Amino acid sequence: MIGTLTLDQLLVLTTIAECGSFSAAGRKLRRVQSAISQSVRTLEMTQGVELFDRSGKTPVLTEAGRVLVAQARQVQRQTELFESMAGEMAAGQEPELTLALDCFMPTQPVIESLQALRERFPNLPVTLFTEGLGAAPRRLRDRSAALALCALFPPPQELQAYRLLLIPLIPVASSSHPLATARRPVTREELQEHVQLILTNPADSGGPSHGVVSPHIWRFVDMGSRLDFLLASSGWATIPAHLAKPYLANGRLVQLSIGDTSFEPGIVPIFAAHQRSHPPRPAARWLLQDLQRRLSPQESFAAVMTSVAKPKQRSGRRRRA
Repeated sequence: MIGTLTLDQLLVLTTIAECGSFSAAGRKLRRVQSAISQSVRTLEMTQGVELFDRSGKTPVLTEAGRVLVAQARQVQRQTELFESMAGEMAAGQEPELTLALDCFMPTQPVIESLQALRERFPNLPVTLFTEGLGAAPRRLRDRSAALALCALFPPPQELQAYRLLLIPLIPVASSSHPLATARRPVTREELQEHVQLILTNPADSGGPSHGVVSPHIWRFVDMGSRLDFLLASSGWATIPAHLAKPYLANGRLVQLSIGDTSFEPGIVPIFAAHQRSHPPRPAARWLLQDLQRRLSPQESFAAVMTSVAKPKQRSGRRRRA
């Protein structure tokens, strides 16, 4: 009962609307017609609203009655959802799933896994945070996320991490950037002449040191902004191969050929992680297993590498910028 309102009264009201008459509703609910009529009268009296026009031979819904029937159906749907979710939680399922995703993780397999999760757990509320470098593990530590999909360098001891895939990084520049006009592999010294666009952890004021070649660096906390500056020819960068692929295909980016063997763009390992003290519950475990089925480090690495064209070697002398 909600105040003077009961769910049974709403059931009677919606059944009458569906069946078309008090007698038909009584037959469906296996009640005598007088009990149906009494339930409606009580509902009208307690709510102070006339639900049925009884001036004719058969009572018909008033305008207010039609509106309240729609509201009654909505309450019934919410009640069914409440009971379903309560039953799932009683069986051990988490009340909600909160996922943190950092900028290195390819989004397509996550989209596919979350769509599959929705089919498997249709009532489960899911919250997704898309984060900059280093933010996803912080969400695990402050318990605002149950599961993180992120780069870890290396995984901290307090986190249980499962490697999902390897992300190769490749050096690129806008097709209008001076480095993109190279007629031969560029040297480390030539790279140092130009601004390098790097990702940085906003919680670390010093920023990363791995992969930095140029003394001229611009730091970014998100991949999207860095890509915008990269496409605008503001500098060069090493970026995930899967992000570079469409821009290499349409010619907006050029993969740089580096002649210095000491220069290694690097490979970023992507992990699914959770706090060791808070192991994943059923839905998070299911999502983790689904992602592991979709991804494997060796196959993902090979697929990405074969899909990215090798930088073209150009003959002739390079013009100095």
